[in-house]
Parts: sequence; structure tokens; C-alpha cells
Amino acid sequence: MGFSLWIAGDVAWAQGTYESRPLGTAVISVTDMFKRRDFHSLRRAPSVFDPSYVGLFASLGDLNALLRKRRPRTLTVSHRRR
Repeated sequence: MGFSLWIAGDVAWAQGTYESRPLGTAVISVTDMFKRRDFHSLRRAPSVFDPSYVGLFASLGDLNALLRKRRPRTLTVSHRRR
């Protein structure tokens, strides 16, 4: 399995292949995670020459790990009782 990834603004595209057969293309928000059911064979991915191209990944888990790392960290405020 292999996946190509593009990130353009708030949208992430992934195109998957399995033993040289296309799995299709998925488009999600960068704050979401890719799932197998997101991939559709009729959808076309951007070109690998597009500046938003990130690279190749071995699994959906690897794609999602990168998306998790790119998420902005939110500050949490804890309220302590005194």
C-alpha cells in the first residue's frame, strides 16, 4: 500500500494504491483523519508537481500521524479550587 498526500490550506487530499491498483482519492479537512471509506475511485487528485504535494506514505496511520502533528495545539485552562 502507498499513499500520496497534498495539503492545501484547510484541505488534505490523499490518493492510495495497493499493489499498483488505485484505491481512489479522498479529500478531508486537515483537522479530520483519513478513513478507508473516504476514498472514491472517480475523484482525481492534484498533480505531484502541485506545490501542495507533501510526499508518499506507507499507510493511513502514517498520514493521520502527520495530520495530528500539524494540528495547532490549544491551551487548556485549569481552574483550581482554593
